[in-house]
Amino acid sequence: MRTRPAGPRAILLECADAAEVAAWHAELRRRLDSGALVATDLVPAARTVLVDGVADPAGLAESLATMSAGRAAPPEPGTAVELDCVYDGPDLAEVAELWRTSVDGVVARHTGTEFRVAFCGFSPGFGYLTGLPAEFAVPRRDSPRPRVPAGAVGLAGEYSGVYPSPSPGGWRLIGRTGAVLFDPSASPPALLTPGTRVRFRAVPG
Repeated sequence: MRTRPAGPRAILLECADAAEVAAWHAELRRRLDSGALVATDLVPAARTVLVDGVADPAGLAESLATMSAGRAAPPEPGTAVELDCVYDGPDLAEVAELWRTSVDGVVARHTGTEFRVAFCGFSPGFGYLTGLPAEFAVPRRDSPRPRVPAGAVGLAGEYSGVYPSPSPGGWRLIGRTGAVLFDPSASPPALLTPGTRVRFRAVPG
């Protein structure tokens, strides 16, 4: 891990992989909760963690430099969410071919995986879910769809995800859920936040 300045009151931790991001995010969250760290926000991403609202960014960077990634404890289990999913997505057969299995095999693999929200982005409430083995990463579609409906469940690269609202998108769609992923009037507004554990349950359409 190395740090970079990110404006007058923030630093950016650059990590080797998603596991290191999760470990550093968990460590920083523990420090924040205990009062050992004062910051206004922690924002994990695919390979970085932004620590925002820090009074002394240079001092924090120096402090973190004395820690190795191995000393950052793994994240504690987050809250669990189960999402009902109708597996009838238009790309289901293509994913089955990519995974060299049947449609039922895709459903079994997807419902048999405990996912974890690694980070949020793309649109409000969109969680990037990790948990699939690396060999099940799938490429995005060559031509993104101009409109993907809210609730569509998809795969792209190493991630699974659910579209919280209609938007363009290039993920391969394998199903749909009726769960509300983002509600501005709720607290918190996003159903899936970093660290949340997610399982999908197959239900009839």
